[in-house]
Amino acid sequence: MTTTTTSRVRTGARTPTRRHPLGRMVRTEALLLLRDGGTAFFTIFFPAVLLVGLGLLMPWADEPFGEGPELSAITAITGYAPIVLALAVGTAALSTMPTTIGGYREKGVLRRLSTTPMPPSRILLAQILVALGGLSVASVLAVTAGVVVLDISLPTQPGVVLAAFLLGAGAALALGCLIASRAATAGAATAMGMIAWTASMFFAGVWMPLPLMPEVVRTISAYTPIGAASQAMAQGWYGTGVPAHELVVMAVWTGVAVPLAARLFRWS
Repeated sequence: MTTTTTSRVRTGARTPTRRHPLGRMVRTEALLLLRDGGTAFFTIFFPAVLLVGLGLLMPWADEPFGEGPELSAITAITGYAPIVLALAVGTAALSTMPTTIGGYREKGVLRRLSTTPMPPSRILLAQILVALGGLSVASVLAVTAGVVVLDISLPTQPGVVLAAFLLGAGAALALGCLIASRAATAGAATAMGMIAWTASMFFAGVWMPLPLMPEVVRTISAYTPIGAASQAMAQGWYGTGVPAHELVVMAVWTGVAVPLAARLFRWS
């Protein structure tokens, strides 16, 4: 045993350990997100600002959300809470994340990473974890602001809402990964993402609340990642029962789209 080793044993000093490559990438991507003021605002703070803004400025905010025993028992702004969370998920998954990876591909960052042992799945996973962390903070801020400022009703089934939010975020980010895996530039990723975002927001009830839409639209919505998330969170917020169909749909989107995105991933 060398003198240096003996000294470490006696003093209890630890040999520095190498951080896991995925952990380093997640930390780097998180710091980059926080340093970009616009991206950080829309990812973390915009849902709370939007929900509070709707509640304070819209004259219908304190009116019943709709007809029937469930919808008439809550205010319109409470009914919009799960829709705002679905909007936040869609924005991060279909706008921010694909544009980031498209920019890396355009600038040659991914080409340089292709010379390392880093597989595409790890790059996509790092983006998913960072986005999921930001969305989790954003959702807590939005719900807290809604309760404190607008007196919105808390979910009747918080476990269902949490499961729907996490599965919805995973499914939407999986769709974002598919876009990011092929988009050659940041501009192309933005264009493709905005097409998917617009369609997803329609089926999530952003333009018109899903309970007020025709049955056929609600049926189609339940098979889309963000539409299923919006419906499942709504059911957990002010409904009854477990939205098993929507939860399964979101799990299938995640399980299929993420491996497919890794397989189709292009470095340049």
